[in-house]
Amino acid sequence: MKIYLDGKFVDKEDAKISVYDHGLLYGDGIFEGIRAYDGVIFKLKEHIDRLYDSAKSITLNIPISKEEMEKIVIETVKINNLKDAYIRLVVTRGIGDLGLDPKKCPKPTIFCIAEPMNPLLGEDGIRVITSSIRRLPVDVLNPAVKSLNYLNSILAKIQANYANVDEAFLLDSEGYVAEGTGDNIFVVKNGVIKTPPLSSSVLKGITRDVVIELAKKLGYEVLEEKLTIHDLYVCDELFITGTAAEIVPVVEIDGRVINNGNIGEITKKLRDEFKKIRKIEGVKVYE
Repeated sequence: MKIYLDGKFVDKEDAKISVYDHGLLYGDGIFEGIRAYDGVIFKLKEHIDRLYDSAKSITLNIPISKEEMEKIVIETVKINNLKDAYIRLVVTRGIGDLGLDPKKCPKPTIFCIAEPMNPLLGEDGIRVITSSIRRLPVDVLNPAVKSLNYLNSILAKIQANYANVDEAFLLDSEGYVAEGTGDNIFVVKNGVIKTPPLSSSVLKGITRDVVIELAKKLGYEVLEEKLTIHDLYVCDELFITGTAAEIVPVVEIDGRVINNGNIGEITKKLRDEFKKIRKIEGVKVYE
């Protein structure tokens, strides 16, 4: 495996960063998780746009253009002869001293990994719990910034592990449903699809946006509104979306069984439509 690191491709064993890198010391950096399907990097432009938005928000100056960054991603897939891959693109604040002042970091670190990876949680129905860990509110750390600091999610994931379930859902500071540890949440009730609004400490997920668009094209009503955990308990269908997870049905939450433990029809339709477009809407690696 070859990994892009600061201007060159190196073997996996040689892909190392400094212990003084502030991405390691303080989680000071940003990233994107991206997928390639059959030689097409799905929604690459949207991922790159979000990366640069995150960078601007935390005043992290990326010293290359968006077009150059796209080429890095494409070349990382190509040099590893991959058609289907999960891609991790990372920009850290770079090497500094042991203080946290970003002014001490003159140059960001950029690296890109591409490797085969199946959907993170499989394709069958999963079981989840509601975590006691709250999602950070927007006035503490806006979820629109896809930063390297995921401890908030990791603590919730630890609770899921102790409960022997697949995933944990986090509520926002007001007690409304926010998102999973690394995924967006959707419910279906009486044929209407609902998902928490971005104001509920929710990442504007790329797959989330795709699912909303697909659902509307299929004729479904889609509402972005605040949801309580009660709404999840009594829904007809429940599913999560994310680049790593793709579209995954939830069949049980906090011991409440959803749709008799079966994958819902609307969830199936959305997943089928997603599989149709994911090899089309993106950038080709091999011409």
